[in-house]
Amino acid sequence: MQTTPIRGAGVALVTPFANNGNVDYPALKRVTEFTISKGIDFLVALGTTAETPTLDKDEKLEIVRVILETNNGRKPVVLGIGGNDTRTLVKQIGEQSFKGINYLLNVAPYYNKPNQSGLYKHFEAIADCSPVPVILYNVPGRTGSNISADTTLRLARDKKNIIATKEASGNFDQIMAILRDRPKGFALLSGDDALTLPILSLGAEGVISVIANACPDRMSQMVSAMDERNLGKAQKLHYEMLELIQLIFAEGSPAGIKAALHHMGFCDENVRLPLTPVSEALSIRIRDYLKTNLSGHSL
Repeated sequence: MQTTPIRGAGVALVTPFANNGNVDYPALKRVTEFTISKGIDFLVALGTTAETPTLDKDEKLEIVRVILETNNGRKPVVLGIGGNDTRTLVKQIGEQSFKGINYLLNVAPYYNKPNQSGLYKHFEAIADCSPVPVILYNVPGRTGSNISADTTLRLARDKKNIIATKEASGNFDQIMAILRDRPKGFALLSGDDALTLPILSLGAEGVISVIANACPDRMSQMVSAMDERNLGKAQKLHYEMLELIQLIFAEGSPAGIKAALHHMGFCDENVRLPLTPVSEALSIRIRDYLKTNLSGHSL
């Protein structure tokens, strides 16, 4: 089994949609190639930012194929597989081809609101069936349940192929407890673009980023700067991205990042219901920010 530690800046790739509602595979290829060419460290397919709950089985297979074909082995690839029925997920993982896939990202079950015992047993089942290392994904604001520090640490100690967690709880007490008490080799990745710099300063290994769809160079350089203990450079890059981060999340993700990518010429702003595009006013603010601040850098 692949046991290479994961670190650096990863991009949670969007799923572009054409005006007829179909997946825009040429646009997906453009976005993927852009992030790779601008120095992103790893790719995340079929995460939250990809609007994965709205994709059917055939679309998911083709999206992964296009990403893998475009990547051509250049960067590690993380595949998101999640849901709130453990039994179905185990079956799905067993049927999934992991050729070209380096890691599995598994979000906490949503809607059911399991307790910590249920969360532990869920991730234990995922770890036992996964042919690649597993990254936990804790995002209570979307799932309705929080993977506690104790549960994360227990899983990290008990299951050697659970090698990291993506923490999007925004709970610094919890994040610090994981960083302080984690076993050797267990990584913590930020799941909040705006909080990535402070989380890195506490000892985290990297980020799975939304903004990296639009500025993969700045995000990867910021993470590298922190790895090199160049706080001044990291702070500069953080503040260069901060306003755009705030703008793209102002009316929800991934509508905001798709507006940015639209103005950069990569894809349309389309999202699938129940999501809707950002307001015209916000789209204009995003456009104007990009023209003023990213011209000649990421564009």
